[in-house]
Formats: sequence, C-alpha cells, structure tokens
Amino acid sequence: MAPGRILRSTSPQQPDDVVGEWPDGGKEAVETAVSRASRASHEWRAARAADRGRALAEAADRMASDARGLAELMVREVGKPISEATGEVSRAIAILRYYAQMALDADGETYPSGSGRAWLFARRRPRGVAGLITPWNFPVAIPIWKLAPALVYGNTVVLKPATDAMACGLRVASYFDLPDGVLQVVSVGSLGASRLAELREVDALSFTGSSRVGTGLAVAAAGNGIAFQGEMGGSNASIVLPDADLAVAAPMIASSAMAFAGQKCTATSRVIVVGDMERVCAALVAAVARLNVGDPARPETVVGPVISEGARETARQAARDAEAAGGRVVAGGGSIDGAGWFVSPTLVRDVPREAELACEEVFAPICAILAARDVDDAIALANATPYGLVASVFTRDLDMAMSSIDRLDVGLARVNAPTTGIDYWAPFGGAKGSSAGPREQGKAAREFFTKTVTVQIEPSH
Repeated sequence: MAPGRILRSTSPQQPDDVVGEWPDGGKEAVETAVSRASRASHEWRAARAADRGRALAEAADRMASDARGLAELMVREVGKPISEATGEVSRAIAILRYYAQMALDADGETYPSGSGRAWLFARRRPRGVAGLITPWNFPVAIPIWKLAPALVYGNTVVLKPATDAMACGLRVASYFDLPDGVLQVVSVGSLGASRLAELREVDALSFTGSSRVGTGLAVAAAGNGIAFQGEMGGSNASIVLPDADLAVAAPMIASSAMAFAGQKCTATSRVIVVGDMERVCAALVAAVARLNVGDPARPETVVGPVISEGARETARQAARDAEAAGGRVVAGGGSIDGAGWFVSPTLVRDVPREAELACEEVFAPICAILAARDVDDAIALANATPYGLVASVFTRDLDMAMSSIDRLDVGLARVNAPTTGIDYWAPFGGAKGSSAGPREQGKAAREFFTKTVTVQIEPSH
C-alpha cells in the first residue's frame, strides 16, 4: 500500500463536497487482486455460457432498479448533466442485456480439412485475467462496455476506475453477484494501475484515457506478452461544406463540441469551413449561445463544469494561446463565476493550422474554427493531427459525402451527424494515435477478449 496516501473524489460543481475517500492500495493491491482473479479463472471459464449470460442480465436488473440513484451519483461525482447521466445509465443497462444474449452466440467456425476426413474448426476461448483501466468521463458506460464482454466470454476482471469516478466504479461493481475473485475493483493511483501491464498473470489489458499514459502501458504490456487495447482520444473535425443545412448542422456541432463541457474523446474540437466563413461562424455562435450552462443537476443544463481546477486552467490557457497565435475568440473564453470549475463555451476562429488548438485535444468546451480552400484542403486539414478517432462531414451532396468519408483517416466517419455518440452494437475505435488493438463494443469485442484455438480431429483409422 502507498503509505498514508488517500485517493479523494470531489464534486466539480461543489469542490468542497467530498464524494469519497479511499486508501491507495498501491501495487500490492493490484498484485493481490490479479492473483485472486487468476485462481478464479478456471472455474469461471468452465461455467455454462448461459449462466454467465444470466449473471449479466441480473446485474442489468439491479442497475435498472437503481437507475436514478446511479445517475445522480454520476452528476455529483463527475458533473455530467442529469440528462446525459440518465442516458448513460440506460445505455449501460442495454449493453449488459446485449452481452447477456451474446453468451449464446456461436463460439467458433468450421473449415474443410486438407484430408477431407478430419474435422477442422476454430474455437474461441477466454484469454484469462483481464485488466481494465477506465476514465472518469463515462464512469458507467465505459466500465460496462469493457467488463460485460470480458465476463460473458469467460474472463475474470480486475477493474481500476479513475480516482475522480471511484464511487461510480464501486457502485457499478456492486450490481454483480459473481463467484469470489471473478470481478474486483482496485482503489489505486497511477503507479498501482501500471502494475496491470507488468504482471504475467494478466492476459489482456484494456485502457481508455490519455495518449501519453496509454502509450506507456502499451509498451509495457507488449514487453510482458499481455494483449493490449487502448482508446486514447482525438482531435475531431466537423467539415462544413457550402451546401450544408446550417439550421441543422450548427446546433448539432455546438452540442457535440460543448455538451458535458466538451469532455468526450469524440467531442468536436475543430470546425473546418469550406465556403462562407462569416455565415458559418454566426450560426455556430448563435447555437452555442443557446446552450444552457450551469448546475448539472438541472434538467435543462447542457454544459456543466470541467472535472477539476487544473482542467479549467488548461481550457483558459488554450484560449489565450490560440489568441496569441492569431485566432479570434468569438464566444466565451473565460471562467464563469461560482464555486465550481465552470468554463464558458468557447469558439476561436481563424486559428492558424499549426496552433495547438488546431491539432491537439484540450478536453474542454473550446472549439477552433478553421477555413479551408476547398474539399481536398478540408480533408487534408482534418487528417493533419496525430489522432484519427472520428470526423463528420455536413453536406447535402451524396457523391461528395461518399468520396469525402473514404479519404478521412479515422475509425468513425459520419455524414450530417455529430462526432459524438455511436450505437453500442457497432465497432468503436480510431486510427493513428487514437487507438491500439482491436475495436471495442458489439461483436467486435470478442476479438480482444477471446483467443482462437484451432482444432483438428482425425479419425483413428
């Protein structure tokens, strides 16, 4: 245990409200949990698939019975507006029920044998112990979309939630009634979490968080023979072409950039305009002005606080740096008076292409507006970042839409749709520095949480 170190979660809208405190178990807590998970692995993988599915369905029922309480905890702990928090809980319940049924999906494929007499088939088997490191911004949905497939395919799980969402992580785990050691939550800081990439008893490590941390974990996991999956952010573009319907596009872009204070890896952080810059800027400024900012417990709130004082200062500094580089703030740009870590939704136009705001993730309610000469230039600009998670194109020209999305170097391409949000049964993941390893969600999750065993059976004579 880290001597005397306490992990503390506080409410971003009321920083003196301590949601919870937990001793930092350090590397020793992770080692103990992994050892228990390893001992439980054989029994859990041998359980009937239907029983594993039933365990998820029962967890979904328990979560549904506590849906309001869980949503309110999310509001309090991470400042997510109640409308989004309620939707996230509903999504998590649906994911659990989806994977409860997935337990009975086919677990392999057959092939013709070379001899014509043998049986040749590939079967999917659980990897073993899965370490999961999850962020604070989706404190229910992301743990669930990782642990649900991990469990249903027969893996045991060690879950390390973000400190800022520890109470949510513990509440999520409380809905599961599983054999000892099958699902454990560890209350540890970053040093303890890194141990999950070092222990040879860990068979798979799934991470969502920053690119810097994820890259370090990926290197460590590779060195120890641990399968790694990482989702590591984005600098996502919405391309507005001259024929776009701004009455639809502007509110959609404003929401995807600013809702939940822009604290989503899929949030729009760059708007790339082809054509009338003045008209697009005016529409975006008006759309942002209509977003309700304030107490996340109010049903009308769209933009709540950022997660911490440091995050608030990062957002303000990003606006100052963009102005110093030649950009012009046309909406927001500062803090909002009050006890919490509130930032005014900010739009900065004419940001130079080499400026940090034009290519890096800020994770705050701030968005750059850039001009492009034509569609080719817009696509090149959208691709000119280390990330490649998601991009949207707004146009009424079907041919243009089809040709554009084929040239975007992203994992998620949208047309006339926000960069945020994706159906939970569809593959999720990005390109370049946004992702590593197989996709998450839906049937794609099987690729990471299972391994293939190819079996050949020959007749004895």
